[in-house]
Amino acid sequence: MTGGKVTSSSAPLRATRREWTGLVVLALPTLLLALDTSVLYLALPQLAADLGASGTQQLWIMDIYGFLLAGFLVTMGTLGDRVGRRRLLLAGAVVFGVASVLAASSGSPEMLIVARAVLGIAGATLMPSTLALISNMFRDPGQRTTALAVWVSCFMGGVAIGPVVGGALLENFWWGSAFLLGVPVMVLLVVTGPVLLPEYRDPAQAGRLDPLSVALSLSAILPVVYGLKDLAANGLRPGAALAMVAGLALGAVFVHRQRILTAPLLDLRLFANRQVSAALTLSLLSGAVMGGVWLLINLYLQTVAALPPLQAGLWQLPAVLGMLVAGNLAPRLSRRFRPGGVITAGMVLSAAGFAVLTRTPPEDGMAVLIPSFVIIMVGVGVGLPLVQELIIGAAPPERAGSASALSETSGELGVALGVAVLGSVGTAVYRDRLTLPTAMPAQLGESAQEGIVGAVITAPRLPTGTGTELLDNARVAFTSGLTSVAAVSIVAFVSLAILTAVVLRGTRPTGPTGAMTIDESPANISA
Repeated sequence: MTGGKVTSSSAPLRATRREWTGLVVLALPTLLLALDTSVLYLALPQLAADLGASGTQQLWIMDIYGFLLAGFLVTMGTLGDRVGRRRLLLAGAVVFGVASVLAASSGSPEMLIVARAVLGIAGATLMPSTLALISNMFRDPGQRTTALAVWVSCFMGGVAIGPVVGGALLENFWWGSAFLLGVPVMVLLVVTGPVLLPEYRDPAQAGRLDPLSVALSLSAILPVVYGLKDLAANGLRPGAALAMVAGLALGAVFVHRQRILTAPLLDLRLFANRQVSAALTLSLLSGAVMGGVWLLINLYLQTVAALPPLQAGLWQLPAVLGMLVAGNLAPRLSRRFRPGGVITAGMVLSAAGFAVLTRTPPEDGMAVLIPSFVIIMVGVGVGLPLVQELIIGAAPPERAGSASALSETSGELGVALGVAVLGSVGTAVYRDRLTLPTAMPAQLGESAQEGIVGAVITAPRLPTGTGTELLDNARVAFTSGLTSVAAVSIVAFVSLAILTAVVLRGTRPTGPTGAMTIDESPANISA
């Protein structure tokens, strides 16, 4: 099965060793994509100094990747359904590998920005293709849920170990090594993919994409992501608000066009399935909470606890391991209990973890922070594979690429939303609670009030006593912001638990087959 179109009837019902080996090949680029961004955060100071990047150029180096990744997910998901998911995955891997080398060898900020842009577009081919191929390779619902648990664990694990890997690389090599991580992984994918991965395309969707739909998709998503990121960095400003309003308006035009096309870029009938709509909502909102909270926990570890990046990454490993264990238990739990109930229990457990997080003190807080983070991640780990299964499993095979793209887009937008909204909440509380030393110059005080990173940078420029007082006050203020965000997260996850309990109450235990079903007949989206 190294070429040609694979149909649901020709693929084996029970995955063999070949499919499980192929899952490893699919999981590696997923881990890499998640790891890439967190490593770049550590490399940014070195590359900015080496390339002479201005503040604006540094922002573009960081943000252009995420902008284009989010913007092209829907297009690439549908393109994979039409031209072949394996073909698109392998083409994206080649482009990603070449762009990684270009990024590592960049001699100017402009060259690096262009390379990061290409990486974002290539990344958009990888994410939905891996998820869609999992749905093709693992037709047995129980095995598919396990495979999705592995996929989710690799993605979340990549985010967590980024500081560990990045810290080790940057202590021994130059900043370009952060980009070269992707090259051997992509070479492995290109070499083994044709042997281990099946090809699948939907013959009914053959033909070129609608260019106007592609343009509208990008024009809808990019302004929203830009507005959310600007909101997180600078607060609510007219430009950010206008961008988000424009994006939403163009999104409405995009939806209208999809309704009138015979071969739409995005099949809106996916939303007619209650399972898919509920799961996408859960993915968006839980991603928002976790995106904001994880950012603040990382800042706490590196500023309040004053840990170097490598140690900060190591301290997060217990939470990641807890999530890995929980994710692999999820398929077994769903065989005995209703999947909707399992997801609800995970949400409640995470809410309890956030309650513990609200008790984190500014001094010696690791004994509270780390256990609470473990509890949160175990709850999330139980639910995420089942949420992915609800999205991917409910879609017919020919729509798997579109469903995967929707899942990824909801997650990307959720993280951007969480960083913007919860990050702004944490920053607002920090500024309200921060008390500046009386002997501190006003100009330096403005820098310290921007955020705790500004306080950490400013403190060494002050007399010893004043600098120590500033850091102590900043740590207290930041911890207040973190615990306030944790309190908001309790409300969010309890609300999600209620939503899940109500909307997914009809899901039945999967039983020995692992098939996830709902008592009420879902809308038919296969026509």
